[in-house]
Amino acid sequence: MSVYEFDVLIIGCGISGLTSAAKLAESGIRVGILTRDEDPKVSNTLYAQGGIIYPHDGDRDLLEDIQKASSYTANTKAAEILKERSGKILEEVLIEKSKTNFARDEKGELLFTREAAHSRDRILYQGDFTGKEIQISLLNYLSDKSRFPNVHLLTKHTAIDLLTPVHHGVSIQQRYEDNYVVGVYALNQETKEVAKVISKFTILATGGIGGLYLHHSNSEGARGDGHAMAKRAGAILTNMEFIQFHPTTFFDSSSHRRFLISEAVRGEGGRLINSNGVAFMEKYHPDRELAPRDVVSRAIADEIIETRHDCVYLDISHKDSDWLKERFPTIYKHCLEKHVDITKEPIPVVPAAHYTCGGVKTNLKGQTNLKGLYAVGEVACTGLHGANRLASTSLLEGLTWGYIAAENIAKKLDTASLYDAYKIQDWRKGSLEADNALISQDWLTLKQTMWNYVGLTRTSHRLKRADAMFSELYDEIERFYKNAELKDSLIGLRNAVEVGYMVLNASRRNRESVGCFYRKS
Repeated sequence: MSVYEFDVLIIGCGISGLTSAAKLAESGIRVGILTRDEDPKVSNTLYAQGGIIYPHDGDRDLLEDIQKASSYTANTKAAEILKERSGKILEEVLIEKSKTNFARDEKGELLFTREAAHSRDRILYQGDFTGKEIQISLLNYLSDKSRFPNVHLLTKHTAIDLLTPVHHGVSIQQRYEDNYVVGVYALNQETKEVAKVISKFTILATGGIGGLYLHHSNSEGARGDGHAMAKRAGAILTNMEFIQFHPTTFFDSSSHRRFLISEAVRGEGGRLINSNGVAFMEKYHPDRELAPRDVVSRAIADEIIETRHDCVYLDISHKDSDWLKERFPTIYKHCLEKHVDITKEPIPVVPAAHYTCGGVKTNLKGQTNLKGLYAVGEVACTGLHGANRLASTSLLEGLTWGYIAAENIAKKLDTASLYDAYKIQDWRKGSLEADNALISQDWLTLKQTMWNYVGLTRTSHRLKRADAMFSELYDEIERFYKNAELKDSLIGLRNAVEVGYMVLNASRRNRESVGCFYRKS
């Protein structure tokens, strides 16, 4: 059985994972980055369109905007750290080192935009592909082997389970050790071999859980792998009922992943109209199109029901045609491919699952309750977002706590040691063929259950129905998983069912509608 050894293992390669890797690698630390995709660019960061907040010392309103968007449920201490530290971290990592190409005016000064629930223009952007620009610039920075020979990228490797001596030790005596994480089992998708990846510290940077829903704006890899592995290892998870839905994704029935129509379109003056051509947001919120996302999402859902139409429309065709093409090139191109010219006609839009506000509970240094395990970015929960995320804080949070976690780990490395790989059990292979048709059908059942019963609006009856469906699905997959030959889709399905259960149970416990969580009964 293959064994890899690193000082720090990072699972996931979006903005949070890459920032951790960059900060650690600069100190000569041996870093392993593990991703299930063949292309390391593929992550939720890649799909982020709008932008990233760039806090300034004089911006006294940021804390209030974060709290207001969260319905005053956000962790104030986390918000204060974001305000105090993130600006300098952004300057160091993105502007100075990775040379991220943010939009600038003719004088070379950074341009700023505004999104919903922000009281001022404070968001850096690059067209409508800000996340892609950040992702590529960070990867380019890290891939320079002359600078970082100590960084190793394991693509097409799927993390299966976090390694703890308590659960995976070869002797009974190891059960009495402290419960801590010493690495991960990882499936090489090409060779089908499972390797032990041993590390002094492990950072989960696996993203959110949008991929559990039938309609979502995430990469399909956002299926809760990190959440499920952490839970099985003994980590605490919190706020799992708070799933933010993005109000405006392109209405298209050709795939589960819906193309995001950035909030910046509304920030730049786009108006929501129903199928009768009537602007409707004024009757739902005084901020109209710039109301918090949960309000806009439910307003759209209500209009769809009321008009008995499949979608509503986002109209920005009153803006200058050339300006629109330059400001939103990706959106313009995608819509045109779908036979919608945004310079002349409105865009058909519907809500979709977008962001996970809860996750693996960490302190303000990214540490979980398990020794050796950190979590950063969307998989983690510092409480920054509370019950609802302020637009464009997600990239900034990943950047900030990716950096802070790496700082904290670097201070501890001298006193940490690698666990003996031979004291960890080898993976026991299953022999039952994993039927792709069964896996695909179970995935579809899961996605439909989450969308219909644990979605934008939840009720006791819907949650009860979801519980019955999950119970059957969970038992079946657990029995099958133990004996089946491993493949990425099966690993993801097992994790997704566990995480779906977490969202369901958190939703049943919480009877208070707050932020992005809306429960009728």
